[in-house]
Amino acid sequence: MSLQSQIKNMKLLGTLLSGDLGYIFGERESGSNGAKKQFLSTGRAFLTALGKDLGFTRQKIHANKAGIACSGEVYLRGMWGGSGLTLELSQDCLYGYCLHYRRIKDMRDASGGYTHGISLEELKKADYVTLLEKLQRMNEDGIYGRDAA
Repeated sequence: MSLQSQIKNMKLLGTLLSGDLGYIFGERESGSNGAKKQFLSTGRAFLTALGKDLGFTRQKIHANKAGIACSGEVYLRGMWGGSGLTLELSQDCLYGYCLHYRRIKDMRDASGGYTHGISLEELKKADYVTLLEKLQRMNEDGIYGRDAA
């Protein structure tokens, strides 16, 4: 995916995550082609391309639709070789972050290193190059779990 496409996806994700993705619209959650569905599909496309741009040798994408009361989440787990990252994109915004990431030792690592995040405001700025640089530093940092910020 091109740089311009990723910037466009970041802006769209920022807009979608600013709204209420967990509302009920008639009998169908957010309508048959509503904002929640758009968030999940755009999130998958964005994280898939992000993993490729980070140079992961292996990656796995997973989307959780969840129920009517929440946005759902999109996950990316990727490995560079001996280390990797797990990323979660959701509206939950735990500690003010909508994109959480942390280092992992392998694809099954469920506890990993320290959790870091990108705020909704940072996501809306759509500075994709800075995001790539921040995440790439997690690979270059030889100390497991050290902050890349």
